[in-house]
Amino acid sequence: MSQSNLEKQEAKLKQLNQKIKAEKNKIEQNLGKQIIRSANLDYGTLTTPQIKMISKKVAAFLNQAQNNR
Repeated sequence: MSQSNLEKQEAKLKQLNQKIKAEKNKIEQNLGKQIIRSANLDYGTLTTPQIKMISKKVAAFLNQAQNNR
């Protein structure tokens, strides 16, 4: 494989990785918004410790649900 082809493939891989990262961020943001909306939480009053506590509770719930399958 020539150097040019390798560089092109590396560029495509880098671009694909950026798209994957952007899509993951989009999903994370949408999930957070839906959780906040569903729980009727106020964005303005959420603190970092509260966010961490909520995320741990959601994760525990999802893990438990997954284990019960």
